[in-house]
Amino acid sequence: MTIEYALKRPDWIRVKAPVSKGYQSTKQLINDLKLNTVCEEAACPNIGECWEKKHATVMILGSVCTRSCAFCNVKTGRPDLLDPHEPERLAQGVGKLGLEHVVITSVDRDDLPDGGAGHFADCIAAIRKSAPNTTIEILTPDFLKKDGAVEIVVAAKPDVYNHNIETVPSLYKSVRPGARYFHSLNLLHSVKKIDPDIFTKSGIMLGLGETTEEVVQVMDDLRAANVDFMTIGQYLQPTTRHAKIDRYATPEEFKYLERVARTKGFLMVASSPLTRSSYHAGDDFRKMQAARVSKAE
Repeated sequence: MTIEYALKRPDWIRVKAPVSKGYQSTKQLINDLKLNTVCEEAACPNIGECWEKKHATVMILGSVCTRSCAFCNVKTGRPDLLDPHEPERLAQGVGKLGLEHVVITSVDRDDLPDGGAGHFADCIAAIRKSAPNTTIEILTPDFLKKDGAVEIVVAAKPDVYNHNIETVPSLYKSVRPGARYFHSLNLLHSVKKIDPDIFTKSGIMLGLGETTEEVVQVMDDLRAANVDFMTIGQYLQPTTRHAKIDRYATPEEFKYLERVARTKGFLMVASSPLTRSSYHAGDDFRKMQAARVSKAE
């Protein structure tokens, strides 16, 4: 059955169905290792392109989230039991895929005393041991009311610490009811205060009802928190049960916002309809490294 949405997707948001041999090979490996990926769980439109290149964003701590954000396609409910062997399997997968850069994210685990911070640290340590040349990017939950959680993850020294703001403050109540805008900003700022060498990253979606002025204010807030990298992408409504899409921002608008963000002082900005947190993450990380070196000279 075809789901009808109020707005028709424009041509610039359409992608080909994943059918390549490279895609199938990556899918088989991920299945064999019993790893979850946000690529599948969140129905990412870039899955065909990324998996063909053996790029995947692994989702740890199970596949069921304790939150129910209005934009997210990940299942909500009673979370999975914590798998103590997951760090080892993840490290094995990184080796078999031959990844130069890996992105690790997770569901929210409000049920765990540390929100899953220790598990993130274990995964980072396992990869460092088996693939010391692989750079590691993490995309964590907000660890709301989990004192000490951020410190645990930062101590494991990921190369990039990503936490997404997702949307503008005025939409938090409807889009991210379990989160707090300024808590997320403080998390990002805390990472930089604890370890200034770690690159920090955050992103938002367009199309939920935000204004351009609100997006620019988010840019200023992120820079005040010393965030290095900002991503801006198009919200795609997963099902009719999720938050309604307000509009499809044009490629020209994304280019405009990229120019504005660069004037704010970010080391790296990725802004396009299909931009997602981990899209081209490895290439962007290397560009961000070069930008830091250039800025220091």
